[in-house]
Amino acid sequence: MDEEAFTVLKQLSELTNRMDLNLFSLKVNLTPNETVFQFQQLAKGGFLQRVGNGYGITERGKTALKVLTPLPEELGFQFYYGLDRPADIFIDSLEDFYIVIKQINVESLEFHLYRGDFENWLKDSFKDPQLAFEFGAVRAFDLKGEELRAELLKTLDENYCIQQIL
Repeated sequence: MDEEAFTVLKQLSELTNRMDLNLFSLKVNLTPNETVFQFQQLAKGGFLQRVGNGYGITERGKTALKVLTPLPEELGFQFYYGLDRPADIFIDSLEDFYIVIKQINVESLEFHLYRGDFENWLKDSFKDPQLAFEFGAVRAFDLKGEELRAELLKTLDENYCIQQIL
């Protein structure tokens, strides 16, 4: 999802009542025609649905916001390769988490998964105990290397359809 679409979706999620298209367009720094185009694209992607003369956010749209919206810095996650071996990778969203899992050395994935770090972060920072539980279930498989990476990505995708959002 591009930046303009994300901005439109986020602003729409923060509205408490109907708003004139021209005023909304000013809020998202787009022309009214560009805003309508973004609404149409988001609806085509299943992130919005028509509601009367306007649009409302779908469950898929709410999920996309949860995946793409950064957490406050203090709730982010610092990757390590082992004790006292920082990876110099800091994330603050599920989007970043997914991207890093795809790329980081599996040594780091093994380190964090088998210590319960991912579970704690998902439960405490993202307030998603179900996903945290499922990461704990992955730990029970005792996977290593690329099999572990594939299972973590699959678990994230099954819960948030991240591949389809990105």
